Amino acid sequence: MTLRDHLPTEVSTALNRTTRSVLIDTTQLTAARARYPDHQADALTRYLTNSQATNTVRAYRTDWHAWVTWCDTHGHTALPADPLDIAVYLADAADQHTTGWRYAPATLDRKAAAIAAIHAAAGLPSPTRTDVVRLTLRGIRRARNTQPHRKRPILLGTLTDMLTTRPDDTWPTGTTRRRDTLLLLVGFAGALRRTELAAITTGDVHTHTDHRTGEPLLIINLNTTKTDPTGAKEQHIALPRGDRPDTCPVCAHANWLDILAAHPEHTIRDVLDHPHPTDIHRCHNHTPPTIPDQPLFPAIDRHGHIATTPISGRAVGELVKRYAHRAGHNPADFAGHSLRAGFATQAALGGASDREIMRQGRWTNPTTVHRYIRTANPLDDNAVTKLGL
Repeated sequence: MTLRDHLPTEVSTALNRTTRSVLIDTTQLTAARARYPDHQADALTRYLTNSQATNTVRAYRTDWHAWVTWCDTHGHTALPADPLDIAVYLADAADQHTTGWRYAPATLDRKAAAIAAIHAAAGLPSPTRTDVVRLTLRGIRRARNTQPHRKRPILLGTLTDMLTTRPDDTWPTGTTRRRDTLLLLVGFAGALRRTELAAITTGDVHTHTDHRTGEPLLIINLNTTKTDPTGAKEQHIALPRGDRPDTCPVCAHANWLDILAAHPEHTIRDVLDHPHPTDIHRCHNHTPPTIPDQPLFPAIDRHGHIATTPISGRAVGELVKRYAHRAGHNPADFAGHSLRAGFATQAALGGASDREIMRQGRWTNPTTVHRYIRTANPLDDNAVTKLGL
């Protein structure tokens, strides 16, 4: 028995696509084909496809395959599923160990959501809304009752250490050095998620002038984010000129645009052979070159060749781990989110208010920001300092 044996053809096809796919009630799509002209049915399918994040569909595909495998092994039916089978499956998964718990409660919640999504796609009611499944998940969360493992934030000192481990600014490593410099600085100062970094294009970045100081700054438009997948909020972030040239996002942007404008490789070599001084700012009076809209952070191979495709969100996380390791830290302690967490923590250490931190990081829940502030300085606004001990 295989993954496809449990599913209608349309659902199986959607699950097995490697890119964007749609998981909705397939009877509705069939009805649309029967009742409407092809171009209208195609439009419906296209927009429904865009309603789902690729990462979500990819995770559901993996989770569904695990559920089918478990059912095949134990002689149960995956679709339609018996709620009791699902509850036992989740309980069994919750008890699995490797070096620790194999699955976090949030992962088990997602597994249940995947099973519900495939049932919906097959036109079946959700088996996970039953009490036996809901209470099983609740019991798992209560039984664990442990603090989630959070990755270390990258503070300014750590970021500076990471930047000192960059490869040489010569061919071919100079191409990677300049891209990585901009990525780390933008990710940190912009409090960006790894997927947001990967999605930025050159056309999203604009150079402006701070009307208060006359200094240059970058404005980055975020077309879509985790909390704004449709782009309706038109979010953007501002990155001012840094105090030092080596940590200035505007200078790093200018250095990287020199490379993108100089493509192909033989011209890039000329740029790297005549670098700008690194001890002075070059962002003043810098006129950005006109280049076609393309990924701001493209993939680069070990030979310095720049791809037309952007770096992936996963690759952003791997890049952070790699630089943390070079700087002498345990890479397992860091992830792509370390840049965003580092912004909030460093800003709190610098005396920024929660409102200021929320604005740049686009947080809407003060509780999230307060967690970073407490991490930065646990004695701020704390009555324990008034005890007179």
